[in-house]
Amino acid sequence: MQGDHTVLLEVDNPLYAEARDALARFAELVKSPEHIHTYRVTPLSIWNACAAGESAETIVAALRRLSKYPLPGHVAASVQDFASRYGRLKLTRRDDSSLLLSARDLPLAEELAHQKTLAPFLRERPSPLEFDIAAAERGRLKQALIKLGFPTEDLAGYVVGEDFPLALRAATLAGLTFAPRDYQRAAAQSFHAGGAEKGGSGVIVLPCGAGKTIVGMTCMALVRTSTLILTTGVTAARQWKAELLDKTSLTEDAIGEYSGDTKEVRPVTIATYQILTHRRSKAGEFTHFGLFDQRNWGLIIYDEVHLLPAPVFQITASLQARRRLGLTATLVREDGREDDVFALIGPKKYDVPWKEMEKQGWIATATCTEIRLPMTEERRLDYAVAEARHKFRIASENPEKLRLVRQLLDRHRDVPVLIIGMYVEQVEGFARELGLPILTGATSQRKRDEVYAQFRRGEVRALVVSKIANFSVDLPDAAVAIQVSGLFGSRQEEAQRLGRILRPKPGENQAHFYSIVSQDTVEQDFALKRQLFLCEQGYEYRIVTLDRPNGLLHDEPH
Repeated sequence: MQGDHTVLLEVDNPLYAEARDALARFAELVKSPEHIHTYRVTPLSIWNACAAGESAETIVAALRRLSKYPLPGHVAASVQDFASRYGRLKLTRRDDSSLLLSARDLPLAEELAHQKTLAPFLRERPSPLEFDIAAAERGRLKQALIKLGFPTEDLAGYVVGEDFPLALRAATLAGLTFAPRDYQRAAAQSFHAGGAEKGGSGVIVLPCGAGKTIVGMTCMALVRTSTLILTTGVTAARQWKAELLDKTSLTEDAIGEYSGDTKEVRPVTIATYQILTHRRSKAGEFTHFGLFDQRNWGLIIYDEVHLLPAPVFQITASLQARRRLGLTATLVREDGREDDVFALIGPKKYDVPWKEMEKQGWIATATCTEIRLPMTEERRLDYAVAEARHKFRIASENPEKLRLVRQLLDRHRDVPVLIIGMYVEQVEGFARELGLPILTGATSQRKRDEVYAQFRRGEVRALVVSKIANFSVDLPDAAVAIQVSGLFGSRQEEAQRLGRILRPKPGENQAHFYSIVSQDTVEQDFALKRQLFLCEQGYEYRIVTLDRPNGLLHDEPH
């Protein structure tokens, strides 16, 4: 543990796994080369740990127990300070139109009173430790406070919302016994908190394939109110609808779809982020933000909250009186707005490490392999003289990747395979050469549904997909994913793509994730950044290096 709040973790150490799992609760992974992984302890990482039930004492004790050298005294003090800030400010309801912001002590209250960024929100001062706040400014105030390093414990409560009872089925429509798993029930209860003010807003973090949708519907059954569900796209929206009909008492006429195709507003309404952020011009109004006022919603569910578009943060700031549930596999946001998720959706309420779920058999065991493939001399010359902004695409679209994909398809000929890429021209070429169906952003929803159904029934054994596969796409039978290109160093995308193959499998419950990168290029450098989140979760990448562009792929890593 270093004095600048970074942690260096030795991989080749008997305590590595224990230390990694401990750090995942209260630190952020920064980089993970072969022998030493670097983490950082930040205020936000400590606040999320505190919100999930950790204490400063348990965090410091873990650091002392696992540290190879004595823990620097000021680091222990910093952890105590960060943790103590969680709960030093409380927001409670004063009346229907105003709230009270209460500070734990006078120095803190004075510090707030002299902050220029808080001046628009702080009105009269009923007592030396209290400030009157307009109820409409609840979200924006919390955003401003977290930027200053003060997370606010929001105890101002929620509107009840339109009453709408809902119950979970004991058996699915197919007659199979159904009940939430223990961890799904525990996650829902940690969010609900028995209906108290401490519950009702927060984020549940579970691996892809672990049943976050079931956690959402369990929360709906606890709250028993009209619910607005926000999803990443029409496919995800229809999966939610199918799951709700299969596993709850909801009927078809109680569920509305609000998307580009359909505009239904019903007691349970499922909308897409795309339709909510639609506007006729860059400077225009968001056409469909009125959906938030069309019913007295008692609960808003943000599916894949790590992908929440910036404009939806804007409207969420004014929705703080509604219960808000975020569901995600990772709190990582490539735009760095994790603190806005904390302030506006809520803190992390429940988190289970991916490897822990794997041990229990709830998700598939995954083997991750990075294959480094040389480029031909001609392409290397093109790469060498290209401008920096073009190098990544030249490396990503290395034509030699096609031959390697053929080898992998031959190796896994008996299981369903996804081939995933970022560039449409590239994936169209793969589909054409391999004679496989392809889905891209331009594919109609009807065609997508048709191909997904064929894939599930086993009529199609391999499928080529663009980045639409990053999102909530239900491909439960996929056992192998081959990534041929991706979005630069996106940790979020890497996690989502691995998640496409993690649903439990019959038999060995084994999945394989391959990432093909061009050797000695910027694509190889970005691959290290992409793997960060999964390394934090305990996944290891085997590195296989081919000695020539047309080399054969063997099992032995180099």
